[in-house]
Amino acid sequence: MEGSRRGAVYVISVAAEIAGVHPQTLRIYERKGLLEPARTSGGSRRYSEEDLRRLARIAELTEQGLNLAGVKRVLALEAEVEHLQAEVARARRDGVEAVEAAHREHRRDLVPLRQTVVRFGSS
Repeated sequence: MEGSRRGAVYVISVAAEIAGVHPQTLRIYERKGLLEPARTSGGSRRYSEEDLRRLARIAELTEQGLNLAGVKRVLALEAEVEHLQAEVARARRDGVEAVEAAHREHRRDLVPLRQTVVRFGSS
């Protein structure tokens, strides 16, 4: 979230214009927990590119007929899916690394087999 805070440069009127909504709509979204814009030391809202992408997603979902409670739930589920996908990717990487490490370890333990054939009982 810190990175999005540094990139929060749009004042509410500009963000609303870019998103195609009234500034009051952005305030409502914030009250409903759909947006969390950065704040200046004076308390003014500042919106980032990430906030604008979120606004576009909110607009998409409301156009599909979801109310704001539904939008909030969908956004939460999408964030959870993204988190879980990252966790699975990490687990896969860790698994691959563990298998490779095990293979390297077992290769050291291998003893070369003598390639000549000796018949049993003949010495």
